[in-house]
Amino acid sequence: MVYAVVRAGGRQEKVEVGSVVVLDRIKADKDGNIELVPVLFVDGDKITHDAKSLAKITVTAEVVGDLRGPKINIQNYKNKTGYKRRMGHRSELTRVKITSIK
Repeated sequence: MVYAVVRAGGRQEKVEVGSVVVLDRIKADKDGNIELVPVLFVDGDKITHDAKSLAKITVTAEVVGDLRGPKINIQNYKNKTGYKRRMGHRSELTRVKITSIK
C-alpha cells in the first residue's frame, strides 16, 4: 500500500494513485498537470517524513476541472441599533486526479 500526505491549500490530504481530491483553486501548467508537496510518504512498512528524503519524492496530479463550493450565507446583526448586513461567499475549488507518486 503506497500513499502520501500532501500539503495543498492550507490543509493536508491523504492521496493514492488514482484518487480524486478537491483542493483550493490551483493554477495548472500548460499540460494541465500540477505537483503537490509531500509531507509524509508511506510505502508498505517504510515511512518517510524527513525533509531530505521527501525532496526526492514527487506527487503529480492532473486537473480534472474547476468548480465552486456551496454558497455560505453570512449575516451580521446588532440589537437595538438597526444594523444588519448580509453577505455570501463561494470558494473557488479545483478537482484533481493523482497520476503518480515517485
